Amino acid sequence: MEYSPILAVATAVFEVIVAGWVLAFRPRGTTAGETGCRIGLSDRRAIARTTGAILLLLAGYQITEVVICADVGAAGFLPRLAFLVVTWLPALGILLIAQLRRPTSRLLYGSALAMLAAAAGIVTWIVVDRSFATASVCNAVFARYAHVQPRFQLYAGYYWLGLLGMIALSTYGVFTSTDLHRRRLLSYVQAGTLGFVVPSILTSLFVPTARGALPSIMCHFALILAIFLARMVWVLRADPAREGTEADSMRPESQEA
Repeated sequence: MEYSPILAVATAVFEVIVAGWVLAFRPRGTTAGETGCRIGLSDRRAIARTTGAILLLLAGYQITEVVICADVGAAGFLPRLAFLVVTWLPALGILLIAQLRRPTSRLLYGSALAMLAAAAGIVTWIVVDRSFATASVCNAVFARYAHVQPRFQLYAGYYWLGLLGMIALSTYGVFTSTDLHRRRLLSYVQAGTLGFVVPSILTSLFVPTARGALPSIMCHFALILAIFLARMVWVLRADPAREGTEADSMRPESQEA
């Protein structure tokens, strides 16, 4: 079946628009005493920047895939660029979770820094290894890539560790955060991650035409994550005084091990 770029283009347009809206966020008010909001100005800005970066990277993959599938034979560096783009997503997802949870957790920030360092190393590897990924075939709305094995298994291990980490750490944050408002925000990350990972796996396993195209499938289903992140920022941008009334009584925001 001939590749159709409509889904990828529509997804990219949505993600770029939402990213622009997120990055244009200019929060006001810094303390609960001034606004009733428990999330300070610097935290709100950091959350918006990280979320906007995730959305732009998701859109970047969609655009890259469309260009690849327009002429697979002339794809050149683009298949590697597609993987360069998505390499950062698990690390930024864990960073977002660390920014959302309170009290601040050294465990979460340490995990995010470790993943960011691993992502930087993998990006360097992809840049220098010309055999890392080549375009194989584009079919319907999916792209398949060819990789040199078993080296690619290292990349897959990093990526799945990151995605499972996002699920586990967002769940940890939902159950342990001392602020009900932040728990609500974390629940959007948790639901969005589960909402694209689980359908991607099921599609890859049970839809014959989608087998071997898991990276492409996951990035298409990541639209679900983008929708949940948009909702998360919508709640973050809501009237802080109203949102603040939903929060539990907090313990002091001291760091924990």
